[in-house]
Amino acid sequence: MNKRPLYFDYAATTPVDARVIQVMVECLGFEGNFGNPASGSHVFGQQARHSVELAREQVAQLINARPEQIIWTSGATESNNLALKGVAQAGGQLRGHIITSQIEHKAVLDTARFLQDAGFDVTYLAPDANGLVSADQVSAALRADTLLVSLMLVNNELGTVNDIPEIGRRVREHGALFHVDAAQGAGKVAIDLNEWAVDLMSFSGHKIYGPKGIGALYVGSRAQDRLQAQIHGGGHESGLRSGTLATHQIAGMGAAFALANQSFAEELEHIRELRQRLLAQLADVPGLLCNGCPTQRIPHTLSLTFSEGHFNSAALSSELAYSATSACNSASNAPSHVLLALGHDARQAGRTIRLSLGRFTREQDIDVAAKAIKACVAAPAPFWAVAQP
Repeated sequence: MNKRPLYFDYAATTPVDARVIQVMVECLGFEGNFGNPASGSHVFGQQARHSVELAREQVAQLINARPEQIIWTSGATESNNLALKGVAQAGGQLRGHIITSQIEHKAVLDTARFLQDAGFDVTYLAPDANGLVSADQVSAALRADTLLVSLMLVNNELGTVNDIPEIGRRVREHGALFHVDAAQGAGKVAIDLNEWAVDLMSFSGHKIYGPKGIGALYVGSRAQDRLQAQIHGGGHESGLRSGTLATHQIAGMGAAFALANQSFAEELEHIRELRQRLLAQLADVPGLLCNGCPTQRIPHTLSLTFSEGHFNSAALSSELAYSATSACNSASNAPSHVLLALGHDARQAGRTIRLSLGRFTREQDIDVAAKAIKACVAAPAPFWAVAQP
């Protein structure tokens, strides 16, 4: 049996924590908490409802929000769709202005293009050389008819962190709504929605050691009456997202957020030390470029471009499970739109890897990864890559 490569793709998905699995299992089977949370007339439904509301509290606690402001969805992609389409369509008129950036997740970019095709005017802000979108850029782009600004908290390829509190302050002062995709930020950045001027924020369970197929949208008070539901049928989730609630997934996401809350500082320091250890061992690699702002970032995600010499990606793939770009780009086999926006060409993008560290990454994994990376750079080019006379 072939050995599995070491896992360095936590930004794509995280393994479900064993403690979360136990919570989920308790919601399955006849002896478990299997009831429909909407069936309030008997104990089975009431117990399921209790688990759902506990999870809502656990998610809210991590981001300093109120439980009733958390709306369950199937994941950050649906949350992003609900936020953008919900705001755009709530007015009943298919026109208005939306601001986003060129380096958002495809769940935002594709939704913005859908709305653009429907008649909305969309501005796509370019990042600076460090992969950041500034508050000044947003201020300059705001117009009288701007309905919504949508920007990510943490870039999923670079790990850069936008100044969401300041951007939100300016957007709110203008009067537009502010949506933030925080799928990569929960558990990695201290989020305070009681203080931040954010109206809508998207989350995903499987980015924070919870299950796939579950997410949430924070809906602040300014957005409650300016958001149109996208899924109808039953009036669940304050009428914003109908459908029978998946108790086991919701309970799992809640448990995952609670664990992240408990271990936030300790885990952040652990990942920071691992990142420093890796970069120290790679310091002598010729032409190595670490993409993105070196300071305004999370330590979990590294985007590394090998600008000199040969780069044997096939050899590295046998040792490490990593991404060449985000999972959404990998599916289409296209160069990273994030790297292209930073000024990389297709060749440079093809010589870039994304390593993402996580809860179960060990020091010895870092040492093996550094050795493997150096070997793939030092290895001679295969015969088919050598120029023929």
